[in-house]
Amino acid sequence: MEKPLSIVERMEQLALQQKREKFTEKEAGVTIIICPNCGSGRAKEDGLTRCAYCGFEFLTQKLSNGIHLKDHDNSK
Repeated sequence: MEKPLSIVERMEQLALQQKREKFTEKEAGVTIIICPNCGSGRAKEDGLTRCAYCGFEFLTQKLSNGIHLKDHDNSK
């Protein structure tokens, strides 16, 4: 008699059976950037302009309003 599958195992089986695109497994990770002013690690995301701890500005170019980026502080 086989042990019944857990909900996680059933979800994994369903994900592997989907025909949309090939399943690839990879490690989760976050790219960080170190603030040169205070040394804190900040998650490197598109639009990171200012360190939330010390206020150091990573990006000094003038931005204009777009779909995802605004012309003012994008670190929020």
